[in-house]
Amino acid sequence: MKKKIICALMLIAFSVAIQAHEFWLQPLQFRYQVNEEASIEFMVGESFTGEQWDLKKHKVELLDWHTATSKTDLTSQIKNIKGFRLLQKLPAEGTQLFAMKSNTAYIELPAEKFNEYLKEDGLDDVLEERKKKNLLNRPSTENYTRFTKLLLQAGNTKDDTYKKNVGFRIEIIPQSNPYTLKSGDYLQCLVLFEGKPLPHALVKVWSRLNNTTFLQNIYTEKDGMIKFPISTKGAWMVSTVKMISSDLPTSQYHSLWGSLVFGIE
Repeated sequence: MKKKIICALMLIAFSVAIQAHEFWLQPLQFRYQVNEEASIEFMVGESFTGEQWDLKKHKVELLDWHTATSKTDLTSQIKNIKGFRLLQKLPAEGTQLFAMKSNTAYIELPAEKFNEYLKEDGLDDVLEERKKKNLLNRPSTENYTRFTKLLLQAGNTKDDTYKKNVGFRIEIIPQSNPYTLKSGDYLQCLVLFEGKPLPHALVKVWSRLNNTTFLQNIYTEKDGMIKFPISTKGAWMVSTVKMISSDLPTSQYHSLWGSLVFGIE
């Protein structure tokens, strides 16, 4: 498959972000023994580094835990406090999927910062529309919703839980189980928007090793697929964003953020 890799395995340093774009579920570890308790933090930030999400200000609308044989709604376990950490025992062997949707929040940005944000995240269609409508000097009003998935492994048995489509508006689905991969392998991921493959979307593939972040910027093909090398051990995140016109009178835009996190040994 033809890959449009803009910047392969580029080393990046942490910088002050225009907006804390990325959101993800960060486990204390990625592999667990059966009946061991998983510890999961809700993180927001840039460069795959950040801080705990303030659940006093933001809300989790949905948190589901999927295994090969079950689906459990964990939403009621979320406590609206800063620094909340989910603790969940994993009693069954196999691949585990945690899928979370946030509430829809609101932000306003000055024109220059909003335009930079569009460029940074590959939202060229929105930027071009602003140019055509002479809106480049206008500030933005935006609603945003976050959809994030985390894959963990309990015990040795791998199963197909990794490829479950949970029905999020924007969703990233790996095409093979990351817990069967090692450094030097390749992983394909399918990006869906409203259930259909999302073509020509910028996807950021982050990895962390020894407190250093690596980034690959890749555009999806016509079929919504990307393919990238697994170059290091450690934590990995695949993330993307789709921006559409808002259907709310209080905002111009609605951005939908998707992420997938897993670990490589």
